Amino acid sequence: MNANAGKIRAEYLWIGGGVPGGDIRSKTRTLDGPISNVSELPEWNYDGSSTNQASGNDSDVIIKPRAIFRDPFRGEDDLLVMCDAYFGSNGEPIPSNTRAPAQKIFDQVQSEKPWYGIEQEYIMFNLEKRPLGFPATGYPEPQGPYYCGVGADRVFGRQLVEEHYEHCLRAGVKICGSNGEVCCGQWEFQVGPCDGIDIGDHMWVARYILSRLGEKFGITISYDPKPILGDWNGSGAHTNFSTEKMRQEGGLDHILSGIEKLGKRHTEHIKAYGHGNEKRLTGKHETQSMDKFSYGIADRGSSIRIPRQTGIDKRGYLEDRRPAANCDPYVVSAMIAETILLL
Repeated sequence: MNANAGKIRAEYLWIGGGVPGGDIRSKTRTLDGPISNVSELPEWNYDGSSTNQASGNDSDVIIKPRAIFRDPFRGEDDLLVMCDAYFGSNGEPIPSNTRAPAQKIFDQVQSEKPWYGIEQEYIMFNLEKRPLGFPATGYPEPQGPYYCGVGADRVFGRQLVEEHYEHCLRAGVKICGSNGEVCCGQWEFQVGPCDGIDIGDHMWVARYILSRLGEKFGITISYDPKPILGDWNGSGAHTNFSTEKMRQEGGLDHILSGIEKLGKRHTEHIKAYGHGNEKRLTGKHETQSMDKFSYGIADRGSSIRIPRQTGIDKRGYLEDRRPAANCDPYVVSAMIAETILLL
């Protein structure tokens, strides 16, 4: 008899306490399968003192399964399990558990049916810490030909990008697009539409898959909003948002009302929208200055862009262009919902 018959591997994922936006941790355990619902999965734990999330004398951090995805790297019954983390001593969420407070907000606004899409920009680096496409010394040609480019002198890292797209689809991540971006070695993938808290789960799993594939190619992923100083575009996580009322006839009035509310809390949002964002939000390279708030139709130099088609149809969605690439999607999505729907 095969002692391993009916067994599956579950890769438990959680947000670490290191590099903003890119520190997702994981470890594997064997379980009886198949498993079809997250409620069937047991809680687990890890050493929080080794991730800078707990002290050595109280180091056990409990991770609770919240969402499951197919594991695109292993067998068809194996799983990726997105978790959030709690102190073992008192059961309270650890400070880096941003999912728990986000869930409380989404529980209050569920009737509004909030939808999200996030455009995740990133830059690939080789193990010599040089952006893909950059020569050993100096710089490549100025940006211009790289955006949605084709050709060996314009596109770098496409094989990883293609495998990432395929793996996300296999996993059940709601990836909906991908393209080369403005800076040399820069790419973007889009996730959505997702309901409420799902956007954070799907974004973090997409980031995990990207970094995991980077191991295969010897490529690291930078979500730093401005890893290359100078006349190069930074990396953002433009966040598209709508409610059922915004998507219906006459929705533009609700969009404009929401934008006014976002403007009143601009400073609070900027503080929560990613580390080092001041290097990116300068008023140049398709950004608005971080100390100003503006909006406009089809204006990529504004804080909030109303898509051209939304302006024509008088309904649709808004795009918050302020979040940095290394933002926490749980924080950004929950804060937008709180500001527009609860305040």
